Amino acid sequence: MKQADSSLTPANIYVCADQERFQDSYRRWQGIPSIEVTEKGRIFVNFYSGQAAEVGGNIMMLCVSDDHGNTFRSCETVVEHPDPECRIYDPNLWIAPDGRLWMFYTQARGFNDGRSGVWLTICDHPDGTPLVWSDPVRIANGIMMNKPIITSKNEWLFPCAIWCDTSGSIPSERHGLENEQFSNVYASTDQGKTISLRGHADIPNRSFDENMIVEKKDGTLWMLVRTFDGIGESFSTDGGYTWTPGQKCHIDGPCSRFHIRRLKSGRLLMINHYHFDQRIDLDDIMSQGNVKSWKGRSHLTAMLSEDDGQTWPYTLLLDERNEVSYPDAVEAADGYIYVTYDWERVTQREILMARFTEEDVLRGRLESQGAELRVLVNKALGGVDVHG
Repeated sequence: MKQADSSLTPANIYVCADQERFQDSYRRWQGIPSIEVTEKGRIFVNFYSGQAAEVGGNIMMLCVSDDHGNTFRSCETVVEHPDPECRIYDPNLWIAPDGRLWMFYTQARGFNDGRSGVWLTICDHPDGTPLVWSDPVRIANGIMMNKPIITSKNEWLFPCAIWCDTSGSIPSERHGLENEQFSNVYASTDQGKTISLRGHADIPNRSFDENMIVEKKDGTLWMLVRTFDGIGESFSTDGGYTWTPGQKCHIDGPCSRFHIRRLKSGRLLMINHYHFDQRIDLDDIMSQGNVKSWKGRSHLTAMLSEDDGQTWPYTLLLDERNEVSYPDAVEAADGYIYVTYDWERVTQREILMARFTEEDVLRGRLESQGAELRVLVNKALGGVDVHG
């Protein structure tokens, strides 16, 4: 196979990895986490890491906790591509209705090869030891950073995206996929056995997309997308085949990842930067390299809406510090909401977790037994001379 096609070949999966290059003491950069919790309470957090920021050679790291998050074991699973020019990035964890753990990750040559690719490996018994994974398969073009959703019609929707040429990163390769440079939706009507491209939204000023989908109470699909000037939105009333023209959403953001999901109570939960005190300068951002110095990534907050996202009157501040970013969340069977995010990917290199209840957000303060903020999941301890 030609070297140019290496990103289309599977990566290697290491379980209980003991290689030095994977260890906390060796890695020098990390961020962009995802989280899931089994019904029995095992917590999974994965993220990507390596020796430099967002370059070929990046790996995916999976950490596991069996004691309610008091301690986490790193290197439970590591994904690494044999081609050092390929990077593994933007991972995503999701437990399907049958209890299997789906682990997605993106694979590309260099920072942006114009195609990327969403890969999937499944663990049938996520509470087992050791973890056993299926052979990885490529399921979509682009990047899928956020979790799938299952609609009221029992369709599984996967929010993927191929970065547009104006996202701040011109692709290093061309694969004829310019007509897929949108916030895309892949769909499955057979519980994930087959997955295919269904439609796309075109959001003005989109920036690395990081799109998410939530179903409104009337069945309308609401897609939210990261943009340079905040958050954009689009709607679909036909299951994701067609979408309204993208527009700026009433929800603000500092050009960063956010998380939104429907809770069992019917309320919407959003994890986002709230009352952040800085905003990016677009000219400055566009003049930087691929890995940029963002502003406004502070005051990470959990918010609740009782009117399908029109207003968010209930808030719980999770972390007010600068450079806290990229939240992912899950509502677990134990009644807690678990949130993971990163802090200072280049210097502190910490992956953190918050654990709280819906009632804590309604009260605006932690009162539930076992609720906790800034729980350390993992910290890279290698040399810090990384530019990112």
